[in-house]
Amino acid sequence: MKKDIVTTEIIVKENKVGILRVGNVNYISLTDLARQANSEDPSGVIRNWMSNKNSFDYYSLWEEINNEDFNSVESHRIKIDEAPYNRFTMTPNRWKKDFNAIGIIPSSGKYSKGTFAHPDIAFEFASWLSPEFKLYLIKEFERLKSNEAYQEKIDWQANRLLSKLNYVVHTNAVKTYIVPTLTEAQKKFVYAEEADVLNVALFGMTAKEWRDNNPELAKEGNMRDYTDLLHLVILNNLQNTNAELIEEKVPQRERLVRLNNSARRQMKVLKDNRNIKELELLQKQVNEEKELLID
Repeated sequence: MKKDIVTTEIIVKENKVGILRVGNVNYISLTDLARQANSEDPSGVIRNWMSNKNSFDYYSLWEEINNEDFNSVESHRIKIDEAPYNRFTMTPNRWKKDFNAIGIIPSSGKYSKGTFAHPDIAFEFASWLSPEFKLYLIKEFERLKSNEAYQEKIDWQANRLLSKLNYVVHTNAVKTYIVPTLTEAQKKFVYAEEADVLNVALFGMTAKEWRDNNPELAKEGNMRDYTDLLHLVILNNLQNTNAELIEEKVPQRERLVRLNNSARRQMKVLKDNRNIKELELLQKQVNEEKELLID
């Protein structure tokens, strides 16, 4: 869903420059910057810059400093065997594919139109184009980061959908269950950790029981790390409910039963809800955007 991707643009000397937010970084469109030099063939401008030995030294050093998975062995070979000669050619796609680079995101056609780069690299590219243009770019980019409206846009999608989900939970009384029903033994058991009260209410098992059943997964995280978005939304609601019940001094056994009933009701209400589907798609796109930097 393209409309859910956080993008914006800045105006630099009357020219639009696209911004694509990936993780916590605002990547700048090299394609838009390159249009200042050649509006007909901006990709050629990017290729020429990347094929310059001094440029290669810069963006390869950036990767060595910031990217632990960077293929530095191949990079060093290029510096000796290719970069010093006129035949040397580097493109965004080759850089990402052959070197596991993360600083430059080539045009994917799905997430972005054009090539984007980390600000450190984009500013260097802008300086190569025009030192004056670079200064204006930095000024507008800093203005963007301090723009409260843009910062609100970053969180708008998730907050909008979560608020709708919580509204549905509180206004729907459907009672068909998918969350495991508590056994009599679980109802009577006293749990040492309050976190396990929530775990049993939602997942039907304690953290230790999950670790014992999933020893390999447990090496990397806990059951909450491996659950889906729907369960995490319900878990968030249960935490709030449990806190209120504790304040009311409701005994743990009774709280457990009430939390389990609430979890089952929420699961029924939300599992086919359009808003949770949109949130899942949004999460999937965010993960895929991150993979653009990793693959």
